[in-house]
Amino acid sequence: MKQTQTDPNIPIIYEDEHLLIIEKPAGVLSQKDHTGDPDVLTLCKQYLSRSQNNPFLGLIHRLDRPVSGLMLLAKNRNAANNLSKQVRDRTIQKTYWAITAGSPPRNGVLTHRLYKNSDTNIVEVVPSNQEKGKRAELSFAKLEESDNLHLLSVHLQTGRPHQIRVQLAHEGYPIWGDYKYGQNQPDGRTMALRAVELVFKHPHTAQHVQFELAPPSEHPWTQFSIAHQ
Repeated sequence: MKQTQTDPNIPIIYEDEHLLIIEKPAGVLSQKDHTGDPDVLTLCKQYLSRSQNNPFLGLIHRLDRPVSGLMLLAKNRNAANNLSKQVRDRTIQKTYWAITAGSPPRNGVLTHRLYKNSDTNIVEVVPSNQEKGKRAELSFAKLEESDNLHLLSVHLQTGRPHQIRVQLAHEGYPIWGDYKYGQNQPDGRTMALRAVELVFKHPHTAQHVQFELAPPSEHPWTQFSIAHQ
């Protein structure tokens, strides 16, 4: 598989004149923040700058630092505008796999009102009658159980900060390794939440395209047979 040849290295899933789709490693920022740690946007620009001067690269969506998986970037402004509209119109389909504790049902739809404290970078569920916060909705289906852990397929109907992590934890199904909202684990900068599928219209051809990504061959993903067929 082609890679960015940066530090850290980022696998490239697909690239053409308009798109760059990568596999974000867990622990890497989506974009630069106050820490100065490596981020996807900067590293991918470094990669593109080897073949073009001052490359354009638009970040279409973000993944939390501990989350791995598919990320979509635009290589020109027209593509960025087109894909950003698809995000606003909620026509880009994103599927995540999450490994949780607790006892989630076989499937469900979760609707909450979420409020993000910008000072602490913590998101919380607030009463539905409060003005602060934004509506958040997701659906999930349980794929498999193993040793008191549950593999869920999660689909977002809205895209709120930390949404999957907060909603699942609020219902009693915290994500494995989530040091912020879930189990009392040290900050390992990795947890069992992964973006595994993207479906959208190509910004130039208007054809529907689909990309899928397998889970990593590491604990706790290796506990589940469906993840490594």
